[in-house]
Amino acid sequence: MAPLKKKGDLAELKVAADLAARGCQIYIPFGEDSSYDLVADFEGRLHRVQVKFTRSDGQVVVVGCRSHSLTNGRVRWTKIYTAAMVDWIAVFDATTDRCYYVPSWMLGTEGRSGFFLRLAPTLNGQSAGIRWAEDYTDPDFSRDPSVEPAGFEPATSTLQTWRSAN
Repeated sequence: MAPLKKKGDLAELKVAADLAARGCQIYIPFGEDSSYDLVADFEGRLHRVQVKFTRSDGQVVVVGCRSHSLTNGRVRWTKIYTAAMVDWIAVFDATTDRCYYVPSWMLGTEGRSGFFLRLAPTLNGQSAGIRWAEDYTDPDFSRDPSVEPAGFEPATSTLQTWRSAN
């Protein structure tokens, strides 16, 4: 078995165990062509979960939101996940031995290649626009993950354009 396949299988097992401990029934789609790796049934509501493996550096967890189809070691095509395809991106971080859950509304209609979740404060003291990993450890399965919470302002990856007059 290929090393990437082993990592993916480990991540799926870790996420499935974590979700089962949270009271979910777990279902596995048949075949390899699904956009999600498992389905979590929480109190009758089904959640499509795409699972990713990562190994953080102890500072940042990288959450990949895309998959590559390989043939003979070459990328044939890349799938970028959107809110229409999955309900959650779940990432198992082997460094912290924890699972993190990104709701699908953060992917948007066009999708995105990934997110960064901070485990430790930045070296320069930046606090604006930071996604703290701890905020993504306890998914709210009672809500629709495709709907952005009211009053929530997502972190941006662009710098503010205004400058102080001083």
